Amino acid sequence: MEEKKSGHLADMFSDRFSDVWKLLSETTVFLSRTKEFDSYESQLRAWRSELQSSGKNPDVAQRIRSDLTGLRKSLRLQGYDLSMGKQSLVIDGFRNDACLGEGFRRVVIFITDNNIFSLAGDDNHIALAEYLEAQVQAQINAHKQPIRILDRHYLWYRRQGQDLILSGSDTETKEDFERFAAMCDANSLLFLSGLKGLR
Repeated sequence: MEEKKSGHLADMFSDRFSDVWKLLSETTVFLSRTKEFDSYESQLRAWRSELQSSGKNPDVAQRIRSDLTGLRKSLRLQGYDLSMGKQSLVIDGFRNDACLGEGFRRVVIFITDNNIFSLAGDDNHIALAEYLEAQVQAQINAHKQPIRILDRHYLWYRRQGQDLILSGSDTETKEDFERFAAMCDANSLLFLSGLKGLR
């Protein structure tokens, strides 16, 4: 789930020229969805309070923007994808083939020890799983490192604004879907980052 360097540069450039209130708000929303939030909550409140009490003092705004930019850079270096803070992961029950008319597409997701692999397409879920299995096997062969698939999920997805909606398919068991929903609930940012290729 590595980000391309050009994505980092564009994000840092955007941070430098964003309105300080917008930057503070986006950073707060992002951190509130991570386990790191408690470590930063008091600093975020202090910045907000200082901005409110300083009126439109450009020196204060510039210093806080610089501090926020530094924090965001540090979070990126830790592997966080801050662009995911604007998005939401919605787990929405089961659907059947009729949802194609609502703009949903099929996707198969494999969860490994340290990655999320996915493949979307028009073929049925079983065929997509076979193609994805072949892709994972090719990676194993190319890198000579074992990849252990912990979970496989056969889902429907749709992008709606900033939401990624995922629903179970007829191929997904109820127990597997409940486990998947619990994992998503526990770490939605990880799944949003791992599935950002789904358009």
